[in-house]
Amino acid sequence: MLEDKDRIFTNLYGYQPWTIDAAMKRGDWDNTKVLLDLGPDAIIQIMKDSGLRGRGGAGFPTGMKWSFMPKEPKPGKPNFLVINADESEPGSCKDREILRHDPHKLVEGALVAGFAMHARAAYIYVRGEYIREAETLFAAVAEAYAKGFLGKNACGSGYDFDVFVHRGAGAYICGEETAMLESLEGKKGQPRLKPPFPAGAGLYGCPTTVNNVESISVAPTILRRGAAWFSSFGNENNRGTKLFQISGHVNRPCVVEESMSIPFRELIEKHAGGIRGGWDNLLAVIPGGSSVPLVPAAQMMDAVMDYDGLRALGSGLGTAAVIVMDKSTDIVRAISRISYFYKHESCGQCTPCREGTGWMWRVMERLREGNADISEIDMLQEVTKQVEGHTICALGDAAAWPIQGLIRHFRPEIERRILAKQGGAAPLAVAAE
Repeated sequence: MLEDKDRIFTNLYGYQPWTIDAAMKRGDWDNTKVLLDLGPDAIIQIMKDSGLRGRGGAGFPTGMKWSFMPKEPKPGKPNFLVINADESEPGSCKDREILRHDPHKLVEGALVAGFAMHARAAYIYVRGEYIREAETLFAAVAEAYAKGFLGKNACGSGYDFDVFVHRGAGAYICGEETAMLESLEGKKGQPRLKPPFPAGAGLYGCPTTVNNVESISVAPTILRRGAAWFSSFGNENNRGTKLFQISGHVNRPCVVEESMSIPFRELIEKHAGGIRGGWDNLLAVIPGGSSVPLVPAAQMMDAVMDYDGLRALGSGLGTAAVIVMDKSTDIVRAISRISYFYKHESCGQCTPCREGTGWMWRVMERLREGNADISEIDMLQEVTKQVEGHTICALGDAAAWPIQGLIRHFRPEIERRILAKQGGAAPLAVAAE
């Protein structure tokens, strides 16, 4: 279990003010110039050595991503840093806590990361529904300017750096990095074809790196405490601390910072007060936000909460949004509801996703009611494979994977409903309210 002295986010629950003076007492903005004096190459090397992987879901090594940026920007083509605060994944709510309780970790991280990538400015793209969080972030950025930590000669380093906060309009698809860039430019939020990748041609056609809020927020602490300290947590290739968001059928839903690779049972017992009704009542868990496949209770009990541990179970860590479902859950209905979400949020640019998400949801609804034929289960599985991997962005995958997980682990329940309906019995396992 992670000790308090090793927690990066010391005001996650908002027990102290978020303001810059309170943040400085907690260690933020502590002689940031010394961090910048390390130089861009040294900062990037420390980030590589720390083993930090992107906390937005994909898990790409952060230091390596930063190293892709041009070291000498061309005239008229400045480098940009874009920070993804569009947290729209169902079950995910960690970035929200950073924005409203510890925003100066993010603002300082933006300066440090921007400096390392020779960026002229950072744009923080905030989810449209995060109204109070955006207000706090606007105020935090203003405080940093007032102290001389941003703007001309930021922190007395001789480096000019600006931070802009941009509010989105509440579209899930704008959490995809290239759709976010389109939205920032004032266009419809639709993913771009890659290549070119953002590091070559991103925001306004300039070299751009897009990072998650948590990835950027931990950077100053890693530089202060050292790569060896950060990499001392977690298993090989899964280093550091991580914000876990635990929701659903637990006794104490929470957002908590823990060591990577913590066992699932320990995470739930220590921080969420255990499963509602006891461990024998656990049905399944979605371990990384709604887009990753569910894992049944028998496999999840001893799961290791990191990228490799959950991949071995046919799922993924994603944003570490842990959605716990006990045996009162209508599991088919739950996955059908997730299918509806992806149907609703598809941007409609790619035919497999535009047509497939609606089709999959309609079939899921018939399976939920038992109003189908058993052969349609295999047909649905086949269609998910036609959608998965055939779209510009990963929304097609996100729509397909929950259904694939359901069929893989709960096919007997789907078949039971169909047979019950055919026999004239009520198909639903639990009441629908």
